Formats: sequence, structure tokens, C-alpha cells
Amino acid sequence: MSAIPIHDPTRPALANAVNEMRTTTCYMCACRCGIRVHLRNGEVRYIEGNPDHPLNQGVICAKGSSGIMKQYSPARLTKPLLRKPGSERGDGQFEAIEWETAFTMLAERLQKIRSTDPKQFALFTGRDQMQALTGLFARQFGTPNYAAHGGFCSVNMAAGMIYTIGGSFWEFGGPDLERAKLFVMIGTAEDHHSNPMKAALSKFKRNGGRFVSINPVRTGYSAIADEWVPIKPGTDGALLLALIHELIQLGLYDREFLARYTNAGQLVNQDTASDDFGMFLRDADADIGNPLRPANFYWWDRLDRTCRCGPYRGCGPCAAGALHAAARHTGCAGFPAAAGARQALHPRMGRRRYRNSRSHDSPPGA
Repeated sequence: MSAIPIHDPTRPALANAVNEMRTTTCYMCACRCGIRVHLRNGEVRYIEGNPDHPLNQGVICAKGSSGIMKQYSPARLTKPLLRKPGSERGDGQFEAIEWETAFTMLAERLQKIRSTDPKQFALFTGRDQMQALTGLFARQFGTPNYAAHGGFCSVNMAAGMIYTIGGSFWEFGGPDLERAKLFVMIGTAEDHHSNPMKAALSKFKRNGGRFVSINPVRTGYSAIADEWVPIKPGTDGALLLALIHELIQLGLYDREFLARYTNAGQLVNQDTASDDFGMFLRDADADIGNPLRPANFYWWDRLDRTCRCGPYRGCGPCAAGALHAAARHTGCAGFPAAAGARQALHPRMGRRRYRNSRSHDSPPGA
């Protein structure tokens, strides 16, 4: 690290300096706050929030304002590093090499892998926020083995948002705190989405909204919550499954959404002696239709009380229950079967009947 400061506040102003300001978005997290970047003679001098941006409305966090260090940090790598000859992996002994040397080495190695077995190439990128491009490169290379930082951080959240509200990240949609009366935050990275979330939470609480924070540690958001639920670390899944259990048992869910957009009604093989135990039941002879969304899964129609295979259109698939068939059957014909040797099948959403009898979701024989 250099001992010379990056900026000397006592230095006189440069004569005839060209000062300008550019607007863009911050890439220090996935929030994408609007920022103003101030330049002098083409060099970044400082970063501030953009008051005209609808997301952060001029607010900027310390992480965002320090984005200048991505360009000018003394510790920033400017050349490729190669492990020193004779050193062992993990020793941290490297030497700088020229870019052309690195490109030549990579080309030779990748060419050999692609000519033999491209799947031996595994590509992992850090927080470059360019996974779309790196994923495209990996697929064109011929390997399915690629991942990035997001796969271990926020992709689960993005997938949940896509399947529920239709947006994957905060810039495409977030909690509707302007209309909400109750907001439950189940764990969060407090350096993410911090500006718009804190501004929205402040307004939400002033308007009488109730805020519940579920987090092992009472810091940040949990400190201002109306109720803090300090679960044990690693028990998030157990808590969510318990909540889901109660919602299903009480019938407090959107049946039409489940039937149309999810695989809740598809039957799962529960015969422990079967090679397909735990797998969805399919009709191997049926037309799958779209290979990206096969239509040969079995499910129980609660309207005409029969087992069906194919799309849900015009039907009402059960979302819970247990069906039984003779063990010799590989299909669904004859549900429910008489007592005797049985192959237990049940939809993924649960085995028991709902307590809410109005849902009519339990098949006969459950």
C-alpha cells in the first residue's frame, strides 16, 4: 500500500482544469442506486447520489461513495499473476506477467480441454455482475459447469421473486411498503438495498406499519423493528417450513396460482422399494409436448375424482393428500385402490388433509 495519499487537500487547484459530471448507476451492490460521478480532466474525483434517480433519490451509502477505489485503489491488480516456479499451491507466491503471456497460456489450456472434453472446464467468476456474459461464454465453450458469486448469495431470493411478484432483483421490484400494513424481513444482507430500503422503512413506520425482523443478530434493521425474532443460526428453513405447514393446514394459500404456475399437484412416488422413489410420476408413453415443461406428469383431479396425465387446463388438481395404487401398477389407473399391496403416492405440497374443509383439496383415500 502506497504511503502517498490519493488526494492532497492542501494542493492548489489545477489551472484550466476541465470539470464535468456524469450520471450512471452504482455497481457496488445489486441495488443499482443512481449516482453522479464528478471528473476533473477525465479522472474521477468523487461520487455522490443522484437526487433525480427514482430509486435512491440522492441518498448514497459509504460503500457506494467508495466506488472510486475500483478505479484508483493502490491495491488494485493491474497485471495477471502467475505462481512462482517451485512454489506450492496455497503458498501465495506469485509474480506479475504480461497480458499477452497470460492470454497465450489460457488459449493453449482451453484449446486442449475443448478438443478432448469441454465439460472438464469449470468456470467460476466473482462478484463481477456479468454472469450473463460469462455464462454465455461457458455454454458456447461446451460446459455446463459454471457459477458465480450470486449462486451462493442472492440467486435463491431472485428465484423466489421471479416465481411470486415477477421480478428478480430490487431494480425490477421490491416490497410494496406504500400499501403494506405488515412487513416481515427474513434475513438480509444489510449492505444491500440499504438506501431505498431504509428510506421506505422510515416512511412505512411513520404511517403506522408493523415491521417484524427475523435475524439471529439484533443489528441494523432488527434494531428498529417492532418485533425481533432471534432464531438460531441455520434454522431459517425450519421456520419457513413451519409457516408453510400452517398456511397449508389452514388453507390460506392461492389455489389458482398453485394450479397454474407450480408443480404442487404433480404426484411423487413414495414407494421406498421403487427405483423412482422421490421422483415425479410420469406416463412414459404420453406426449411430453414442450420438453422444457413436459406434460406427461400424473396428478389427481379433485373435480371428477380421477387420476390424469397432462396439462391442468379445465381441471382442478389436488394440492395435498395421499393416493394409493396397487403395487403392480406403474400408472395411475384405478385410484384409489382396494386394501392390499400398495404404492403410496402423494402430491408434493403435503400428505395430510387440510383442516379447512372448504378447500376440498384432499383426494379420497387420504
